Amino acid sequence: MPDPPRAKPSRVAVDETAVKINSNWSWVYAAIDLDSWLILDVAVFGRQGTDSAAAFLHRLTEKHDLADTVFLVDGYGYLTALSRLGLNGQLDYVERNLIEKWFHTLKTRVDRFHNSWVSSQASVRSWLEQFIQYYNTQRLHQSLNEQTLTEV
Repeated sequence: MPDPPRAKPSRVAVDETAVKINSNWSWVYAAIDLDSWLILDVAVFGRQGTDSAAAFLHRLTEKHDLADTVFLVDGYGYLTALSRLGLNGQLDYVERNLIEKWFHTLKTRVDRFHNSWVSSQASVRSWLEQFIQYYNTQRLHQSLNEQTLTEV
């Protein structure tokens, strides 16, 4: 699947959520452009923490122009990770609720297996990439007059 269009977002929300893959916990990290609602990237890691957050954010910088971006984070290692990469982050729990709502949407969409995938991390990653492709380029959004995110 192709990556989302290269973006130069002004505000990005980043968070992670735990999932079980073959009875082992993994973490799905996601970044969303709060202006366009494009899902910029999703990654699966075997552990949670500052190192995983930094790896995810580094991967994000390779795909998008984030020089002037403000990251809205919840503080769990993200401020340290952002500092390591020379990126700007802030704690903003009010606006952070937007990505929490998005993760709830993701979990609802994959409700049958988001808590217990019987597969591999690579398979989960592939499924998530396909979901992102669908969400960004094919799913019609009521709030956008039945257009896709990439059309807008």
